[in-house]
Amino acid sequence: MIRAAFKMKLKDASYIDEYKKRHDEIWPELLKLLQGAGVSDYSIFFDEESLTLFAVQKTSGEGGSQDLGSNPVVQKWWDFMADIMETEENNAPVSIELPEVFHLD
Repeated sequence: MIRAAFKMKLKDASYIDEYKKRHDEIWPELLKLLQGAGVSDYSIFFDEESLTLFAVQKTSGEGGSQDLGSNPVVQKWWDFMADIMETEENNAPVSIELPEVFHLD
């Protein structure tokens, strides 16, 4: 099992409720895709001061959610989320991988 962490950013603090709502209603086909890719124990936290979203997930295998960008379901999700998140030109969220420097099991 691999643990991965990355950060993303909301455009404005006022979008946090909408961000939560969209994730509360996450599409079943996206959940199935994530689970099929071995993603589990996936959490996203929010730092209101910096507008930073901090994501942590466990994956079985080599990849994780960050490796699914070529999938049409993921691209549709990116388009859906682009109005409230900082994104790349293709609407992928600006996502910065974070190295693990400590872990306590």
